[in-house]
Amino acid sequence: MENLGYLLAAYTVIWAVVFGYILFLQRKQRRLQRQIDALKGSIEK
Repeated sequence: MENLGYLLAAYTVIWAVVFGYILFLQRKQRRLQRQIDALKGSIEK
């Protein structure tokens, strides 16, 4: 039980990395969607 602090720290770091990666993917997807919308708009013109 003496290593419980290290286990908690490891889980915290892992979840922080997972959430950071999810946020990164969301931003990238939004940027790609804006580019797709711009391309669709230019094709329709």
